[in-house]
Amino acid sequence: MITEAHLAGKVAIVTGSSRGIGAGIALELAKKGANVTIVFTSPSSETGAKNTAAQIDRLGTGTKAIVVQANLRDVDAPDRIVKATVEAFGPHIDILVNNAGVLFPKALKETTAEDFAAIFDVNVRAPLLMTKAVEPFLRAPARIINLSSVGARQGFEALAMYSSSKAAIEGLTRGLAAELGHAGHTVNAVAPGPVQSEMLDDVPQDIVDIQLKTTPVEHRHGTVDDIAQIVAWLSDDSARWVSGQTISASGGYTMY
Repeated sequence: MITEAHLAGKVAIVTGSSRGIGAGIALELAKKGANVTIVFTSPSSETGAKNTAAQIDRLGTGTKAIVVQANLRDVDAPDRIVKATVEAFGPHIDILVNNAGVLFPKALKETTAEDFAAIFDVNVRAPLLMTKAVEPFLRAPARIINLSSVGARQGFEALAMYSSSKAAIEGLTRGLAAELGHAGHTVNAVAPGPVQSEMLDDVPQDIVDIQLKTTPVEHRHGTVDDIAQIVAWLSDDSARWVSGQTISASGGYTMY
């Protein structure tokens, strides 16, 4: 069922959108009328990215999608993504969803400087540089949504780097909200709990089990759609007075 086209005529970029939460967000924004740039990193993700674009084309609403391959560890990737978006959809960008992220468990004694860079370059530096790249093209009131995690405010064994990167993205969200608000733009973060996606496979099972037991709503995993609906709402004009916030999208596992 196609929802109302509240985002008709808008242009959105969703990083890490070949699968999982990112693909769900891209599809939901398209259902609401936005044209979407789907960003993927590795050649193995190209099929998923094209499948997401094909789903958008099949909506039959006139909404369009393009697919862009870019490794967000490269500092010039954001400029290339924005250039492709502007060439495809015109000189304005309305929505940026910084969804791309990496996670791998690593004990402190095994952690290297390269591991730190692998996580922070994608989870923190890339959202900063993506926001910098889109800023000249943002059409007020634009929406920027960063994907955090319940791990930003909780400590888990062997996930210190991931948790600290997500804590950083929440701080970045607040700073950018303060800096970009004068133009009418909002910047928010969404912090999912465990979600049925491939990234969940990278989380130690004992942590997942504990999270399920302590999630008040049905003691279940979240779904991609649970998260996509919240991101889509933040992208809409109805969320215009919400900025600098982190929304816990976790079924009550964390309550801010």
